[in-house]
Amino acid sequence: MARVAMVLTTLLAVVSLASAGERAGVKMADTVNVGGETLTLNGMGLREATVLKVDVYVAGLYLEHVSSNPQQILASNETKVIVLKFKRDVGRDDIVKAWREGFEKNAPVPKPLVDQLAQWMPSFRKGDVLMFTLMPGKGVAVDINGKRKGVLGDDNFSRSLLSIWLGPNPPTGSLKTGMLGKHAQPQRAQRT
Repeated sequence: MARVAMVLTTLLAVVSLASAGERAGVKMADTVNVGGETLTLNGMGLREATVLKVDVYVAGLYLEHVSSNPQQILASNETKVIVLKFKRDVGRDDIVKAWREGFEKNAPVPKPLVDQLAQWMPSFRKGDVLMFTLMPGKGVAVDINGKRKGVLGDDNFSRSLLSIWLGPNPPTGSLKTGMLGKHAQPQRAQRT
């Protein structure tokens, strides 16, 4: 009986790992639950830095309805989650600089909101997790390693934050492409 239980446990672990998303050695769950809504992993991208292509973090994007259309995702008024799992140590000054540049290049927001986000940022260590939960009508919840730092802004801030990765000037094109996944778009009926 113990042997059967061990085999079942092993099989469940293998099935669970097989169904999870993976990128650059980082695994993320296929779904997350936020306030009773089940969000699906839309895609995962790898943030690389410098000409040496040093792995910085893997970003996962969770949506209520998967899509590869960045404009559609940015415009939708649905709950979204962005998870960053750090692959290396990143100093506080570097992460704050990245937020400021990301907003400036993609969707400027009021300085007090960027300053508040910056105040919450620590130096990140390899394995740390930064999570943004974009909640319609409520703003963006910021969690670091499972601890809530606070909630910022409104729907406009949510779209601006998401545009750092999905806007016209993401940190890297491959990061944006990975987060968008490869989802088939509905076929339009052909006119005859």
